[in-house]
Amino acid sequence: MIFSDIKRVIEQIGRDKNIPMGILIKALEEALVSAARKKMGPDVEIEVAYNEKTGDIEVFQFKDVVEEVEDPELEITLKEGRELDPECEIGDSLGIKLDTTSFGRIAAQSAKQVIIQKLRDAERNAVYDSFIDREGEIINGIVQRFDRDDIIVNLGQAEAVLPAREQIKNETYRRGDRIRANIMKVLHESRGPQIVLTRTHPDFLINLFKTEVPEISEGVVKIHSAAREPGVRAKIAVSSSESNVDPVGSCVGVKGSRVQTVVQELRGEKIDIVLWNPDTARFVCNSLAPAEITRVVIDEDNKSMEVIVPDEFLSIAIGKSGQNVRLAARLTGWHLDVKSEAAYSLAMKEGYDSLMGVPGIGLELAEKLYSGGYSSPEDLKDISAAELSQIDGINEEEAQVIINSASDMYENSNPASETEEEYEDDNSEEENFQSEIENDNDMDNEEPETEDEEK
Repeated sequence: MIFSDIKRVIEQIGRDKNIPMGILIKALEEALVSAARKKMGPDVEIEVAYNEKTGDIEVFQFKDVVEEVEDPELEITLKEGRELDPECEIGDSLGIKLDTTSFGRIAAQSAKQVIIQKLRDAERNAVYDSFIDREGEIINGIVQRFDRDDIIVNLGQAEAVLPAREQIKNETYRRGDRIRANIMKVLHESRGPQIVLTRTHPDFLINLFKTEVPEISEGVVKIHSAAREPGVRAKIAVSSSESNVDPVGSCVGVKGSRVQTVVQELRGEKIDIVLWNPDTARFVCNSLAPAEITRVVIDEDNKSMEVIVPDEFLSIAIGKSGQNVRLAARLTGWHLDVKSEAAYSLAMKEGYDSLMGVPGIGLELAEKLYSGGYSSPEDLKDISAAELSQIDGINEEEAQVIINSASDMYENSNPASETEEEYEDDNSEEENFQSEIENDNDMDNEEPETEDEEK
């Protein structure tokens, strides 16, 4: 084995594979130890010394200095030891330099395998370390090959996979095409790190706007959230930290240049840029644009809103196949129930009529109860007086009277039907009839007495 150019080789591999020199030197040392033990036996004590300045590498075998040698591979006499070190004594351990060219072909092959395996492990770790901190970033690559419906992308120093589920519907690629995607996750697996890409995640949309809109990278415009139906439509909520900067206009660009660049990258996906507002109701109204909103009923406990729109705007607010309201709900994080004014008025009238049927509830009180989320006697029968008395104008005594009246009214309108009682009676008769049949069967199954028994 020739090591005259070992330093140059290590430096070259370190640069090409992005592997620290320390790891390569350690791999080389372990390989030489393996080669020495392959030739001389597993019990010999071997040490490898690498000089980083000169690039020289030396292999030493250590032997114990003894009076009488029993194992020549592990021991040396005092006389032989003093030829190497005049000051050595019995019990010392001396390092004897080995000639690496004498290791032979098998030992060299063993060393080669160790180096190759160590290099693979080091390369995998280097790739993982360089990508693990880049999760969520956009990366450019080249389509290398296809694995069923998945796309294998060449990133230069590593390969990544773009699964079929993370591809925009109907987009097609050919080998050699350039591709942009988000690094979704980096997995540390036994066969090497796996880099998973995505083009459907909302973060990909956000990162595209960051690259196209300088105000976002400067921190003047902030993206609060995004929602997508990949390849079809998306919504993105933005705000500005400076009053003289229009966040929506900044994202649109002059004559729509900025947003059009993003749309083209996403294969024609339509993008609605929504003005974010700290007032949740206003934010919801903005997210449902261009529909007009007449009223919003908020349920904080269930994080849901009832959104009332004019009849002519109902289809616009809901969108094709519910797409607009579905994206608005994802964008805002609230459950949205969109109703037309006609449907809302009808539901309100039915609620008022139902509440006013309870003794002691007039129009004014029905309006308060309805606004508090109660629309029928069934809603009132199971709540506590303390809970109901939180509504303005109702004390606990009045609340208890209302609850009792609502409970009585609900029970009177939903009595246990006579049909059920009759059914129970029929069941008992059927059970009696069944038991009679079983008794008859038991009697039929009894064995007849023999003549001897009769006698």
